[in-house]
Amino acid sequence: MKIVAFAALAGVLALAQGDDESWLKWDAARAQAVGKAAYVQGRVGGIFDTRFLKTERSYNYKLAATWMTGDVIRATARTLQLAQRLSDADTKALAAEASAAGDTVVMVEIDPREGSGVIPNDWSAFLQPAGTNGAEPRALRGESRPQLREVKALSGVLRRNYDYDRFWVVFTLRHPDGQPLFGAGDTEADLVVRIADREGRVKWPIPASLKAR
Repeated sequence: MKIVAFAALAGVLALAQGDDESWLKWDAARAQAVGKAAYVQGRVGGIFDTRFLKTERSYNYKLAATWMTGDVIRATARTLQLAQRLSDADTKALAAEASAAGDTVVMVEIDPREGSGVIPNDWSAFLQPAGTNGAEPRALRGESRPQLREVKALSGVLRRNYDYDRFWVVFTLRHPDGQPLFGAGDTEADLVVRIADREGRVKWPIPASLKAR
């Protein structure tokens, strides 16, 4: 079932890719499909509670993430246009503002299951080609930028679930030596989220527009 869902996600993203202005003609269903395709869910930490007496911390965290690729930004802007009766010029301005936030942005949503309900400030997120391990340091750490919550086209198309805290994490697509994060042979990307001593990951197909960028 997971393989089928992932194939469907790749198909939706492939159909949406393109830099022309045809997205300004998408109907609501098309915009929603493109935006929802980039939304994935996971978990940080294991299934079982191993905290013993240290119950002030969550034993795991619900994780959701939306990769705000160019197509997802355009889908979000188009959804806003339809809902708010915006002009094409205003809609393109929303998309341009979001696209200028950085090389690529991931909206990360975290919900502690139990404990204090507080997410430690030192949590971190890494973007990497799927299958990366410790033998080859291909992951890049993202930078959380709270100010991006004001950028409307980075909010995604889904109604917010207030059980989750939202974070906007910006990633560069090149390593310090200039090498691209994603090569021509990479097909999937992992987002790795680390909170305290717990780790979780979610996965997406890599849009062609972000390879070797």
